Amino acid sequence: MKTVGIVGANGYTGSELIRLLAFHPNVSLRFLYSRSYSGTKISDLYPDLTTVCEKVLTDQPEDVDILFLCLPHKESRNWLTRNAVKDETLVIDLGNDFRLDGKFGNRNFIYGLPEINKKQLPGAKSIANPGCFATAIQLALLPLAEKEWLNEVYTTGITGSTGAGQSLQATTHFTWRNDNISAYKTLSHQHVDEILQQLVSFNHQEISLNFVPWRGDFARGIFTSSTIKTDIEFSDMYQLYRDFYADAPFVKISETAIDLKQVVNTNRCVIQIEKCGNVTVIHSAIDNLLKGASGQAVQNMNIAMGWEENLGLNLKPIAF
Repeated sequence: MKTVGIVGANGYTGSELIRLLAFHPNVSLRFLYSRSYSGTKISDLYPDLTTVCEKVLTDQPEDVDILFLCLPHKESRNWLTRNAVKDETLVIDLGNDFRLDGKFGNRNFIYGLPEINKKQLPGAKSIANPGCFATAIQLALLPLAEKEWLNEVYTTGITGSTGAGQSLQATTHFTWRNDNISAYKTLSHQHVDEILQQLVSFNHQEISLNFVPWRGDFARGIFTSSTIKTDIEFSDMYQLYRDFYADAPFVKISETAIDLKQVVNTNRCVIQIEKCGNVTVIHSAIDNLLKGASGQAVQNMNIAMGWEENLGLNLKPIAF
């Protein structure tokens, strides 16, 4: 059994990790770190964890084999600076501190999108977990980038309220979010640079990504639609995606219309391709807290430790 610590365990991604790791056969939770809730039992914050995990949150980290950082963006680097972590400890950061520049002291963080970096992950000691929108959009576009078929892309995406984190804001309050949608960070979302860095490395030429994110009136999930112009036949496009993800256990290429409930509560990404004339739309859907965050972090841990990639992640979606 490998020991695990979760820093920022009181947040949404931290609590999702607890839910996953409490039933993982190869790990045991040693400490749950939170400065603001130190001394509080985690199940008092999240009643769904009653009988699953009754640990008390602490502000005193311990030495562990695997460390997950579930902190607000730009806080992971500060935490690692203040707290000594052994070189042999596997550190998986769920924030955005190391996605673009992975260097920190003796560590060099690997970008943890398993569908493209699986060969680099075994034995890794530092992994930067991708962002949620970044995961959904990259998985939709990577097969095209590998063929150098991307030039100008127009993407819309809608996300649930949990994507904004646990801290209450005007735009996450129930009375505002319910029966309401809105665009935000139009053409300036923080995940665009992360997406382009990976896509351009495949595409070997500049890509214009015009991304409009939307806030949805639901709690969890992401649905994106990316539009490109291409003369490639639909059958060839479909086969390209099937071949590209043939060894990806959590990506499914659907021949029929997809919806969000196919992926909520799972580590899956489902993709659908539609074509009319020379315009192609690639839809993708994920759970922002699982494939977009905590589930993908566990997937990265499994690969890094040499375990089955889907260990602890065989989750059924919620259909109703």
